[in-house]
Amino acid sequence: MAGSEYVAIDCEMVGTGPQGRLSELARCSVVNYEGDVIYDKYVQPELPIVDYRTRWSGITKRHMKSAIPFKAAQAEILKILKDKIVVGHAIHNDFQALKYFHPKDRTRDTSRIPILNQRAGLPSRANVSLKSLAGHLLQKKIQVGCKGHSSVEDAQTAMELYRLVEVQWETELARSLPPRPPSPITDPTADSNQYMDDQYWPTDLMTSSL
Repeated sequence: MAGSEYVAIDCEMVGTGPQGRLSELARCSVVNYEGDVIYDKYVQPELPIVDYRTRWSGITKRHMKSAIPFKAAQAEILKILKDKIVVGHAIHNDFQALKYFHPKDRTRDTSRIPILNQRAGLPSRANVSLKSLAGHLLQKKIQVGCKGHSSVEDAQTAMELYRLVEVQWETELARSLPPRPPSPITDPTADSNQYMDDQYWPTDLMTSSL
């Protein structure tokens, strides 16, 4: 199936800790390449909720009745993300809420894809919101009303945006990957110092350590 290695994720957070300043996971939604929901659950934070942030999160006390413990949700979600290419908007926030790091070379952050901004007629390095990109490129209104965001809708929107530029962006990424170090067997003249060169480390280290 085309795109079966892709999923998109979005998490909603609530405030815990002193003055509700800590952000903890309260809902996580994952959709597949077609935008179908493959995971959508409410999650009980590890600390008591101080601020539901309903205006943004859409979370209320009522949702917590069906919430599952964080550790259980984390295990279920990481099982889905394993070996997948994960799409999301400002996705580091979602990974942070999950207390997880996904390999960088298998992460596609729609807030960091310059060609999306360019297509929307916006500066390529600007930090553009999901709402703004959806309005410009998908003629789609999201995050409207006072009920807060829907993590399902946001995950679906991130996937739609990614699919708009997928071919072009993957081509650019393939071009920008660091070259593989020459094998010492085939190239006896290669200077051994180059193996310590930074450009050879990042992706190799990431894939082997995770």
